[in-house]
Amino acid sequence: MIFINPKTDYAFKKIFGSSESKDILISFLNALIYEGNPTIEDLEIINPNLPPKLEGLKDTYLDVKAKLSDGTLVIIEMQVLNVQSFGKRVLYNAAKTYAFQLEAAQGYRMLKPVIALTITDFEMFPNSPEFISRFVFKEVKTNLTYPENELDLVFVELPKFTKGQEELETLADKWIYFMKNARNLTSIPETMDSIPEIHEAFNIANQASLSREEVEDLDRREQFIYDQQGAIIKAVQDGIEQGIEQGIEQGMREKAIAIARQLISQLDNAMISQVTGLSIEEVQNLRSGD
Repeated sequence: MIFINPKTDYAFKKIFGSSESKDILISFLNALIYEGNPTIEDLEIINPNLPPKLEGLKDTYLDVKAKLSDGTLVIIEMQVLNVQSFGKRVLYNAAKTYAFQLEAAQGYRMLKPVIALTITDFEMFPNSPEFISRFVFKEVKTNLTYPENELDLVFVELPKFTKGQEELETLADKWIYFMKNARNLTSIPETMDSIPEIHEAFNIANQASLSREEVEDLDRREQFIYDQQGAIIKAVQDGIEQGIEQGIEQGMREKAIAIARQLISQLDNAMISQVTGLSIEEVQNLRSGD
């Protein structure tokens, strides 16, 4: 079996946002937002159509929107590249979705909560070891939750998730493992195959079920992502090579450290070590602020 990469926009939408994906999306959201509890019993996928073929950076992310049975709106976004002001964009999209619920002359009481679930292929919060983070409005001194706390930001950082198949325990573990590793698998792991929704997600992600045109389009999208990530790495390597040619060993090390700090939010420790020459331990120390 060959599985498409769930982190590309077309694949993400096909797996989680198509008209046949309701049960898959319910399981996915219950896992990542509600700690695996069956809180969501039903939902409506608002935009079930697959995304148009777009050129450029917009291909690296995708929104799926759903309305839960209690009226709560959920935005699910997969982001591969750490573009400038991405955190502001997440907040803007959540606030816009909240505000745009009202029709003319409708009262504020009609507003429903909005949950923005963002999955990133880079680290958003390098100073936190948690791979799932949740942000709500709270009072600074007392930690009191705002009474009308209806904007909820949930982040899943894939690089921080390092569990192997034998370590998968929770439903969230299994869905995150699927997101991060499906592209590299050749069969459905036994520990995940028993969950009907994940089994169906793998079936949808099976490249054999796609047309030749879909496969070619997915390959182009994935290559675009690799090209953008490669451009970052090449710039780093060029800077290090320049330092070597100048023969300034200490200066080169300082440059490597400076570059590593810049890449902490975008690459994992192993990749940063590879492109800077620093040890993985040194990179981890930088990540921890030591």
